[in-house]
Amino acid sequence: MDQMNLFEEGRGSMPLASRLRPGSLEELVGQTHLLGKGKILRQLIERDQLSSMIFWGPPGVGKTTLARIIASHTQAEFVDFSAVTSGIKEIKEVMAKAETSRRMGMRTLLFVDEIHRFNKAQQDAFLPYVEKGSIILVGATTENPSFEINSALLSRCRVFVLKALTEKEMVDLLMRALQHPLGYGDQPIGITQEQLRAIARFANGDARTALNTLEMAVLNGKISAEEITVTEEVLSECLNRRSLLYDKNGEEHYNLISALHKSMRNSDPDAAVYYLRRMLEGGEEPLYIARRLIRFASEDVGMADPQALLQAVAVYQACHFNGMPECDVNLAQAVVYLAMAPKSNALYMACEETRRDVREMPAAPVPLQLCNAPTQLMKDLHYGKGYEYAHDTEEKLTKMRCLPEALADRRYYLPTDSGQEKKVKERLEEIRTWRGENR
Repeated sequence: MDQMNLFEEGRGSMPLASRLRPGSLEELVGQTHLLGKGKILRQLIERDQLSSMIFWGPPGVGKTTLARIIASHTQAEFVDFSAVTSGIKEIKEVMAKAETSRRMGMRTLLFVDEIHRFNKAQQDAFLPYVEKGSIILVGATTENPSFEINSALLSRCRVFVLKALTEKEMVDLLMRALQHPLGYGDQPIGITQEQLRAIARFANGDARTALNTLEMAVLNGKISAEEITVTEEVLSECLNRRSLLYDKNGEEHYNLISALHKSMRNSDPDAAVYYLRRMLEGGEEPLYIARRLIRFASEDVGMADPQALLQAVAVYQACHFNGMPECDVNLAQAVVYLAMAPKSNALYMACEETRRDVREMPAAPVPLQLCNAPTQLMKDLHYGKGYEYAHDTEEKLTKMRCLPEALADRRYYLPTDSGQEKKVKERLEEIRTWRGENR
């Protein structure tokens, strides 16, 4: 009896989301498009016809839970593996153990959380064991598998897309937490349906966030002899605490990437590296940051330092090769380079101006001198007439107009005097002066 009390006390000290982790398909909330009666994944599980697969979906939709349920249904040994903390050595150790188990007739279900964080070499390490059937690989990712999973590995896995829970499903989940004996079923909780809906909306499809928020609200509720009451004031505080966390799909995600971008634009490497670290420590995907650096290199540096784009593309490749945690210093190098590079937004402004004209003005015909004339009819219609070949001239320039007549005087690219773009500006001014004198 004492052991039972200790066991119950240990369970009670666990987070609500852990206590209520579903143990069967019937308890799992959401994903009816895959797990409803007669749906494909449910049939594969019930018939024990599983092969390796990838679960792709947002955080908190049950990827890990579903993998555990599958392992229990297939009577396979469940191995939980994190791409954040594991490398080639750990992979080989787990694979060797799985191969031994296979020879003894025991299957191993290897669940790899955030599998997109593994680099190519790490992902390749799974291939021979997936092919031999030593493991049933279940990878979970929040990123598009087409871009983040090796094609060789992806071709051997079936991809299932998990969806964010609907507001109704979230409310049902919260109601279950209030009624379940491992939740708050043994104590009266005063909380309204509207408050439950507020938590559901706040969680934005993430079951873990919803349960953690409910738990926070109950723990801070008003205690009386009759019940624990969740007041509006308490709930409001709980819903506001999200800003203290880093949510890859939430407001703080956009706040931090904005802070990184603007710190680099303001040539502040200290702030830029700080915000980079904030994002990485919060679990942000390095390739997402690298993609934003590539954009920054053209938008805010541009022709002032053409090498900036090469640096940004190189760090994207480095992140692919190294993965986390090794690629953090690669990202830091690119961030500092971009922060210290001379700045120009002339390319960005040129793109914006042309976008505006293309969308708002009538589509002007391409000047005939720029059109090819592969047929006699097109030649008869003067396609290509008046075309001047720049390489036939000493200056490598012609006086031929290239913009449509209606836009003949438009100037989209206006180079600055920053960095190397000053030379580009001088060259462009020479070209425009020459054309003006020779027309």
